[in-house]
Amino acid sequence: MTTDDVVLYETADGVATITLNRPDRLNAWTGQMGRAYFDALDRAGDDPEVRVIVVTGAGRGFCAGADMDMLQGIGAAGGTGTDPETRPHTHATSIPKPVIAAINGACAGLGFVHAMMADIRFAAEGAKFTTAFSRRGLVAEHGVSWVLPRLVGPAVAMDLLMSGRVFLSDEAAQLGVVNQTVPADELMDTVMAYARDMADNVASTSMAVIKHQVWSHYEQTMADSLQDTNGLMARSLRRADFKEGVASFVDKRAPKFASMTSAEAADL
Repeated sequence: MTTDDVVLYETADGVATITLNRPDRLNAWTGQMGRAYFDALDRAGDDPEVRVIVVTGAGRGFCAGADMDMLQGIGAAGGTGTDPETRPHTHATSIPKPVIAAINGACAGLGFVHAMMADIRFAAEGAKFTTAFSRRGLVAEHGVSWVLPRLVGPAVAMDLLMSGRVFLSDEAAQLGVVNQTVPADELMDTVMAYARDMADNVASTSMAVIKHQVWSHYEQTMADSLQDTNGLMARSLRRADFKEGVASFVDKRAPKFASMTSAEAADL
């Protein structure tokens, strides 16, 4: 990949790193970037050698929201657009592999949405966050009104979404917007060490099913969730990964779990 690409993609040690790459615009979102980002997520999902996905931004920002030129164009067109992309901005939640956001800087608007659609979030100390929508005359976009209250509770979600105020990574961690903050110069090392540990020691089938459980059980009663889980657990007990997980623990060795693609995950 070249630096001319709006999204960079590389893999190593079972981890795919997807980098939003418009550093001169703090990685502001465009239709082209969206298509490239979703393509990269699909590519990682389809690659059996990829077990974990890390998403970050080039330069000083994670994603500063929708590109202002794009927004002005939509406004000039009376609120309509011509982007043919059909995959929703919740697309990361449908990838059956863990998606980790390494939030290295400004995370605003649509960038905030995509950070929330990750499964796990690390942030650099001092990174700035804002939902921003209300300050642009917009509403909470692309599923964030569903996800954010479930992460931080309705009262905090109301605060962040309605005020559109800026808050820093320390407060983000206190509120539950991110899992952890780390010094900026340690962010990627910390995230990659975490991702590689998952890639090396956690069953891909387990991560895929757990991701399905957490996202889909939001909409179920406890009884329905338990019924679904019982069926999923019964299937997991028959898999080779279960036998390998137990055997590796007893043998005091690293596990050798099978790799998996998105298509294979659909049969779990």
